[in-house]
Amino acid sequence: MNIIFFFLVLLFIYCVTISGNLFIVVLFHLSKTLQSPMYLFITQLSLFDIILSTDILPNLLYIVLHDGCTMSLAGCIIQFSFFAHAEASECFLLTVMSYDRYLAICKPLHYHSIMNQSFSIKSAIAIWLLGFKMTLLQSMSICSLYYCGPNIIHHFFCDYEPLLDLSCSDISRIHIQTFVVGFICFIAPFMIIVGSYICIVVTILNIKSISGRKKAFATCSSHLTTVCIFYGTLIAVYLIPTKGQLDVLNKVLSLFYTVITPLLNPIIYTFRNKDFKKAIGKIKLNSF
Repeated sequence: MNIIFFFLVLLFIYCVTISGNLFIVVLFHLSKTLQSPMYLFITQLSLFDIILSTDILPNLLYIVLHDGCTMSLAGCIIQFSFFAHAEASECFLLTVMSYDRYLAICKPLHYHSIMNQSFSIKSAIAIWLLGFKMTLLQSMSICSLYYCGPNIIHHFFCDYEPLLDLSCSDISRIHIQTFVVGFICFIAPFMIIVGSYICIVVTILNIKSISGRKKAFATCSSHLTTVCIFYGTLIAVYLIPTKGQLDVLNKVLSLFYTVITPLLNPIIYTFRNKDFKKAIGKIKLNSF
């Protein structure tokens, strides 16, 4: 009974996640109100969440029902590739979004000259390509390894470390490569985001009126919430060693950033966003 309940909860989460993120993508393309760099980036975030959820959840639903699953090595590497691309690209995307918020709050007079349509589109394309390049590098490294057993991954998806643990090859070189890729995809973007928000906080504190401070903080609160949830769980999973009983915590946190975060992002960005509400209202009026 508990298995069926868990399955139904995951199925509900998957349906809501796909529906919510698709809604944002469709709304962006239909509404003239949302044709700005910030909403273009939010749309890209929704696309990455759709990729991540579709890569992880259908297989997880099968695992829950059948208490495990069998997957070929090629299938496992493909699942990891889509997962890694979505996660790496989201790190780059959140960095560009933090730069967008930095310009909007700290350099408002230069915002439209820098963060124009051309720059935002080129940034989006660069994010997809850079995420693909980093993922391809890691996937090729996994393919070059020799696997001789055991062949059981104690996880609900094919993550990088579990795949390396199955290999009988020398992975010391790959660990060095992993550190370099991790720095480019994770640590460097995080440092840029932190630096951006230090400047944003200093600027907000220098605003004399309380209403002005609230308005400035409101423009970046959604992005800051997403960054805290996304990076908080990633740091806990990949930077804090977990063995024994803590391995269960690792899986719970992995479930959070692969399943729950894509569910929360559409809610975070649309629930209190006036532009999204206006766009929805206009579409309703036009439908009549």
